[in-house]
Order: sequence, then structure tokens, then C-alpha cells
Amino acid sequence: MQRIALAAVLSIASLSAFAGQSCTDAPKSSWMSKEQITAQVKGMGYTIKKLGVEDNCYEVKGLDKDGKKVEAYFNPVDGKLVKTK
Repeated sequence: MQRIALAAVLSIASLSAFAGQSCTDAPKSSWMSKEQITAQVKGMGYTIKKLGVEDNCYEVKGLDKDGKKVEAYFNPVDGKLVKTK
């Protein structure tokens, strides 16, 4: 029972750690433009419904390549996928 409780606490801790985490500390002048990240994300098979910025990440809400709803976070400097929900 203690192991289950510990696993739950660690899971919550890792989620909350990302909530305050940023994708980059690089200045916005080094970020990809919204047009560039849009092209890259679409090239990865995503359909973009909404593109924004959250915690120094590009946040994409839309559909993944399998047509499932997704909230995905991308590093704005290199466009790499950081996390999906």
C-alpha cells in the first residue's frame, strides 16, 4: 500500500514540476517564428486548432497524426516536442 501511495506522490510531483518548467531560457529573438513552428508541427502530422505560448514553450492544441485530441508543447528554439497531454 505504501508503494502505491509513493508512486502516486511521485507522479503528481513530476506533473507539477513540468507545470512551472519552461522549455527554454533563450531570448525570444532566437525563437522560431510562428510560421516556422506551424510548418514544422504540421510536417510532423499535427492539425493545429490553436497555437500559443505557455511557459516559454509553443503550445499547440489540436489533433495528432492519429486524429486524437492533443495538447503538445514544443521547444521554440529548435521545434522539438517536449511534452504532450
